[in-house]
Amino acid sequence: MNQHYRDTRKIDPNRGAILGDGTPNDADRIEIGPTQLAFQEWEDAGLTLPNLADMREYRWRRLTQHIVDRDYAGLLMFDPLNIRYATDSTNLQLWNTHNPFRAVLLCADGYMVIWDYKNAPFLSSFNPLVREVRHGADLFYFDRGDKIDVAADTFANAVREICAKHAPGVKRLAVDKPMVHGLRALEAQGFAVMDGEEVTEKSRSIKGADELLAMRCAVHACEAAVQAMEDFARATVGDGKTCEDDIWAILHAENVRRGGEWIETRLLSSGPRTNPWFQECGPRICQQNEIISFDTDLVGSYGICVDISRSWWIGDQKPRADMIYAMQHAHEHIMQNMEMIKPGVMIPELTANTHVLDDKFQAQKYGCLMHGVGLCDEWPLVAYPDKAVPGAFDYPLEPGMVLCVEAAVGEVGGDFTIKLEDQVLVTETGYENLITYPFDPALMGKT
Repeated sequence: MNQHYRDTRKIDPNRGAILGDGTPNDADRIEIGPTQLAFQEWEDAGLTLPNLADMREYRWRRLTQHIVDRDYAGLLMFDPLNIRYATDSTNLQLWNTHNPFRAVLLCADGYMVIWDYKNAPFLSSFNPLVREVRHGADLFYFDRGDKIDVAADTFANAVREICAKHAPGVKRLAVDKPMVHGLRALEAQGFAVMDGEEVTEKSRSIKGADELLAMRCAVHACEAAVQAMEDFARATVGDGKTCEDDIWAILHAENVRRGGEWIETRLLSSGPRTNPWFQECGPRICQQNEIISFDTDLVGSYGICVDISRSWWIGDQKPRADMIYAMQHAHEHIMQNMEMIKPGVMIPELTANTHVLDDKFQAQKYGCLMHGVGLCDEWPLVAYPDKAVPGAFDYPLEPGMVLCVEAAVGEVGGDFTIKLEDQVLVTETGYENLITYPFDPALMGKT
């Protein structure tokens, strides 16, 4: 008779029963986690690992407090990144972004229910903060056809029953990204549907101590992956075969090798394809003595986003003087803007006091000066003066926020764009740049 083999060996035989992040050291880990390569690199770098149980509780308490402060019955989440924040669990993350089948309800008393795929109810079992698992939140046409309304009514009725038990008498429910039938069904149950994104974005904006430890680990892993990508590019560009996709694939592979998850965009381009910015990487064969620019937009270890940008000069000749000037100007832009970051400064002040790019670079400047970052690009956004909307972001910076400081510098009709970006923590007294990856010395005019 055939028997299934169960591998009971430790995932890392050189460590004890519990890994440094507080998770079991076994081969049955359910949640996505770092690999042995990542753990070893972090140990070699002297990094302190997060305690994941503490990180999960911090997020749960923070979300719950935001619900209580607004006098809501609860917060209903469909966005997979919000579900990750609330539960630290994942399930087909990218598929779920366009086929929303998961939901989490966090009640004002902290009771948390997840609706998951009926064949995978175990995916949040590692987290005791998830008190109940159900299924039936899949309210999209592909799955429900012409009976979506029936499924939506059943789901909304369950939400009403749970809220009545855990927040009796309160009918204000925050919801982040409901499908249209779900929204109508919730309103039919008597709920006043409130803005759930406002709750989640404000909650996620202040990182706890363990979240910051996780981010430091993710940054280290991302920089190792970027280094592998740069080494590959410098070794192969000019061989007549290496294309943009070949280079970008290295970043993907090295991210996954360290327990990273995905990359949100395809923002790597070479030579004249760097201008205008936002062309996605493709089959163009990369040439010697050209610029390669990229933006990682990388969801890495522990699900933490590391969003950094660099421009490299690949070749045996010196870059042109206008390229060096643009690089130095972009570097000056992000460094001077970084100096404004401190607790208490109002976001409109950052806009008003920004370093001003040369006129010739204004038309193609980046979409924002800065933006928040955590599990992905997050609130708040710091706009350039000509794009700012009065009253949209009248909030102060607070310790624990993390901002990405950006620059895209290229002329209309030009043949290159410089793209630079660093990830910066707001501290109690100012800021800390979390990024150590160097700027290309040739473009900086140092070689």
